[in-house]
Amino acid sequence: MRLYAAVALSGFKRYATYRVATVAGVFTNTVFGFIVAYTYAALWDERPHLGGYDLSQALTFVWLGQALLATVALFGGGFQDELQGRIRSGDIAVDLYRPVDLQLWWLASDLGRAAFQLVGRGIVPMVCGAVAFELTLPGSPLTWLWFLLSVVLAVCVGFAVRYLVALAAFWLLDGTGLSLMSGLLCMFFSGMVLPLNVFPGRLGEIAGALPWAAMLQVPADVFLGHRHGAAVPGALAFQAGWAAVLFAAGRALQSVATRKVVVQGG
Repeated sequence: MRLYAAVALSGFKRYATYRVATVAGVFTNTVFGFIVAYTYAALWDERPHLGGYDLSQALTFVWLGQALLATVALFGGGFQDELQGRIRSGDIAVDLYRPVDLQLWWLASDLGRAAFQLVGRGIVPMVCGAVAFELTLPGSPLTWLWFLLSVVLAVCVGFAVRYLVALAAFWLLDGTGLSLMSGLLCMFFSGMVLPLNVFPGRLGEIAGALPWAAMLQVPADVFLGHRHGAAVPGALAFQAGWAAVLFAAGRALQSVATRKVVVQGG
């Protein structure tokens, strides 16, 4: 465990060195936050309490999305691009010979990245949103604790999805198309475009049961109090369940890839 903790710390420090990129990311998240917030304000002015949210909760959802966009890597990226590159070049063979678990190594690195992105790119946009708009913030420290735990689980689910996509590079010469498709699905079904509560009928039910919902919609509902009391453990169990399923799928796909596929380039 000390090894993986060191890997996570290394991931945190690695992203902390890109100060200009972090400032640019904060600026971008904040600007887009204002654009989306005013769009939501117009929509909720026409349809008050849409999806069970009042205007303040809807605006809070917007800024939570901007705060978690890089943290959970809803667009993709992070370790995914690096792992795909190592598979294409054949450097993955070196990784497989190391006396460490490949999946846990990349998970630890991604947790370090997510921790930095939450602090470096998540707090400032959220503060800007709170200054400019009336947001719904938790009044109980316990709610904040549940929310942070939910964010950790969201990062784990996001990692597991991207790990599966990255492993596809064992079979694909270029995984860019699959990565873009995965990013688009994540943006739509996580609630980044619109809260899943707004989706009509069966589409909303299906979207709420998919793993992408665990990446933004569930943490946001915990933060906003839509999941409270006895419903909170159920929400966290939903996230943990999808994380376990996707981790197992990644483990199985990794086993198939490393046994049956010749590493490209080596």
